[in-house]
Amino acid sequence: MAIKATIHKAQLQIADMDRHVYGEHNLTIARQPSETDERMMIRILAFALNAPADELQGRLELSKGLSDVDEPELWQRDLRGDILHWIDLGQPDDRRLLKAHGRAGRVSVYSYTYSTPIWWASVEAKLARAQRLSVWQIPAEQSQALAAFAQRSMQLQVTVQDGSIYVSTTKDSLEITPNALKLAQA
Repeated sequence: MAIKATIHKAQLQIADMDRHVYGEHNLTIARQPSETDERMMIRILAFALNAPADELQGRLELSKGLSDVDEPELWQRDLRGDILHWIDLGQPDDRRLLKAHGRAGRVSVYSYTYSTPIWWASVEAKLARAQRLSVWQIPAEQSQALAAFAQRSMQLQVTVQDGSIYVSTTKDSLEITPNALKLAQA
């Protein structure tokens, strides 16, 4: 008998002053048995950093994640079903990212482990022509500290200002300083 996903609920308040995006989102996250707290919390962080100002262009959604290899961790699709934004976590291979780049208007990757520089060195040249790709490194110490915020029911406040991210709960707060390894070209 297969182990089922654990359901987590997150009440997420976003104040992104860099993009002028503000709002409250109630997320239901199906955390697969093979997914760590750290990865789940990075998914929530990626949602907060990419939530659209409105849903006129489509909603940002958590996908099936690890349970479906053909889907990203998050995506924004328009009303016709076209993929506007494909968001992956970790260290996806270059073929997956190039395929996503061909299918989506934008592609973003959030890598959060100590081995990110090694992974990036191995794929950077292969991804140079992917003009709509952004790759971010979340420092491993900060992503591990974020994992400590994981609960079955969470209330999180995410504030973004001048490139710094502040994540708060009722008890703790954390500053996250992502490093841009590659930015999409305008």
